[in-house]
Amino acid sequence: MSTFAPAPIPSPFDATPRVVRHGDGDRIFVALHGWSGSHRSFDPLLPHLPPGATLWSFDQPGFGRTASPPKWELPTLLDLLEPVAQADDRPFTVLGVSGGAIVALLWALRLEHRVERLVLLDPFAFVPWYFRIFTLPVFGTLLYFAVFANPLGRTLTNAGLKPHRTTYDDLVGGFRGARHLDNLRYLRCLSRAVTVTPERIPFEGRVDILYGERTFRAVRRSLPLWKAALPQARCIEVPGAGHLPIFEAPEAVAKRVFEPD
Repeated sequence: MSTFAPAPIPSPFDATPRVVRHGDGDRIFVALHGWSGSHRSFDPLLPHLPPGATLWSFDQPGFGRTASPPKWELPTLLDLLEPVAQADDRPFTVLGVSGGAIVALLWALRLEHRVERLVLLDPFAFVPWYFRIFTLPVFGTLLYFAVFANPLGRTLTNAGLKPHRTTYDDLVGGFRGARHLDNLRYLRCLSRAVTVTPERIPFEGRVDILYGERTFRAVRRSLPLWKAALPQARCIEVPGAGHLPIFEAPEAVAKRVFEPD
């Protein structure tokens, strides 16, 4: 039986996604981070990883130590994820976070029977206006760098996001040291492609959608769209959490992800 075994990663970047393995069980979970994330986005779940499970987290193209894609288009991003899927022949669960949820869904559709379950964590079904504004030519780029690429902008933004966070006090921490041009290109890529409609999506596996009690209104507005498109989905609120339930309530999230009832 094969296992995920990505090739060694040259420094600093390589086109093969950088993959990190945690655990050695037969229950396979593959985790896709969201905007400004990396394979480290799932570290809070590691203390709660049960025996018998393996969690693979990786840097998507353009993030962490994975090289930028040749084209910022969703089909290209999915093509670059192929080595991850081909390295193991067993069915697995895919976790997708925030904006990365749509990448997880499209990847699951491409892999068909390989993905037995989707877990979407605080997912957007559309890109809200306060993210789309950063995709505008010139103005959006300047605004992005003013808000996310300097410490003062991040501090002010984090203060404004206080209603959507709890004891975890940094919703924009992922932007520190981010590859900002790639971060912005990823957002533009999602903005061109991400709109979930009530039309039925042909994914037959199990679907669990976890969202924070204090998450963004756009995420709550997304839930009926996800439910219409994936009627088998269970929508599960994580009490007390905001938009980053992995960091704010890791034990509760891990229980739902790894030990579903």
